[in-house]
Amino acid sequence: MASTETASGGLLGHLTHNIQASGRNPTRVMIGFVLAWAMFALIMWVFPRPEGLKPEGMTVLAIVIWASIMWVSEALPVGITGISVPTLLILTHALPWAKGKPPLGQVFAGFTGHVVWLCLFAFMVGAIMQLLKLDRRIALAILDKVKASNVGRVIWGFFGINVLLAFFIPAANARAATLLPIVKGVTNLLGDSPEENEAKKAIVIQSLVYGTMICGVFIMTAHLPNLIMVDIFSKAGKTIGYLDWALMQFPYLGMFVLTQWWVRYHFKTKGIEIAGGHSKIQKMHKDLGPMSRGEWTLLLLFAAIALLFAMGKGSPIYQLHSLQLGIIGLIGMLVLFTPGLFPFKWKEVQDRTMWGTFLLLGGAITMTAAMSKSGLAAFLADIAHGWVVGQPWWMVLLTLMLATHVIRIGMLSNVAAIAMLAPIIFALAPRLDLHDVALTLLVCDTDTYAYLLPTQITAAVIAYGSETFSTEDYAKAGWVCILIAVAYGILIMAPWYAILGMPVWDPSAPWPFAK
Repeated sequence: MASTETASGGLLGHLTHNIQASGRNPTRVMIGFVLAWAMFALIMWVFPRPEGLKPEGMTVLAIVIWASIMWVSEALPVGITGISVPTLLILTHALPWAKGKPPLGQVFAGFTGHVVWLCLFAFMVGAIMQLLKLDRRIALAILDKVKASNVGRVIWGFFGINVLLAFFIPAANARAATLLPIVKGVTNLLGDSPEENEAKKAIVIQSLVYGTMICGVFIMTAHLPNLIMVDIFSKAGKTIGYLDWALMQFPYLGMFVLTQWWVRYHFKTKGIEIAGGHSKIQKMHKDLGPMSRGEWTLLLLFAAIALLFAMGKGSPIYQLHSLQLGIIGLIGMLVLFTPGLFPFKWKEVQDRTMWGTFLLLGGAITMTAAMSKSGLAAFLADIAHGWVVGQPWWMVLLTLMLATHVIRIGMLSNVAAIAMLAPIIFALAPRLDLHDVALTLLVCDTDTYAYLLPTQITAAVIAYGSETFSTEDYAKAGWVCILIAVAYGILIMAPWYAILGMPVWDPSAPWPFAK
């Protein structure tokens, strides 16, 4: 029947049917696909090249716009768009060829650097953790420990869970998906009074969105944009270790106190108890039984790898080796699949590993490198320079942060946004006589807190799928949290970076993490 209907609708009907069958919006997908290629063609062959932009920069711009539209519309799977970036770089000769051969080392830079392998190791640890149900055990253990009997305790309990899971599960959307059934189980204990419905909104938004994003910035491997920035910094000779990153970013955890204050006030959750909440959570925790040998094995293995992360070159604890983080991740994968350690088939792990996100990250890193090598990042930095030149450092930050949030209204992918933004900000900093790493971190970190629409962050899309809150509810709570994030960056994080030796106002400061 379905095949007859699609046949009668011709090619367009056939395509529409297949897109719907894949769970996507045909209008959005088709418009995005056509628009991406149309803009690519216009930039490549129709639009005049701006003065000051080299031909290869114009070509890379066409690829960046193409990839951005594909990522925003999800016309192609995000991983396919990611792997298509190096493909287009080769086909368009965006980076100079040598002796008739493409510069494969450059166009696949995102897949040959150590950062993506660190990420893949984290993905596989997360996959095995889900198979063992260790993520659920950790979540219920923390909620049981904090005696989550009211809304405030529940939210703080889930924040603690987010902090811990950030070490194991490397993407905010994966953590949100992991916690969604547990959060739903807790909110189902509340009634349907207006006050309790508001409390449900507070729990879901804080636990699945704000908590996951804030914790993601803290741990290097917990948020893919972190790895994009680390790669840019390392190529400029400014290496950041696993502990260095945590030291730089841990004050962001304090921002949750402020968002919790606002959410508690906005949704009026003070004093709202969850009837039978703690006893129900305690029962769910006990029903899991004692920890299995596999769970203990994974915890011990991860602890050993984390220790290797912390004891690399320049370690403040003890330097045991000089291996890059990604190499340690590859060693971790080798050990992870030692025969007999875990009772899972490879296909089970494979099905839960985020291969699409892995390809997205590699493509995004390749794109940032191409923007720098082609001169596109420097050209766009020159344009941005005209907007903020002559302003004090805090005004520069404020302007760039707010501009970032305006740009992000139409974008779902935080990774795609940072892939475009980070190389531009990094190139802009010297022109403004500001510290390149500090400025890039401050501006790009605020991009993570795009809380205006649920469609701006994948974790928020997952939370929105719980049908607990409306877009209006989210926006009314979110705009204040965006302002909190901007103010926190300027008033708390900028001084903290200065204490560490990275004052945003001093580009000549020696690199504090020199090995």
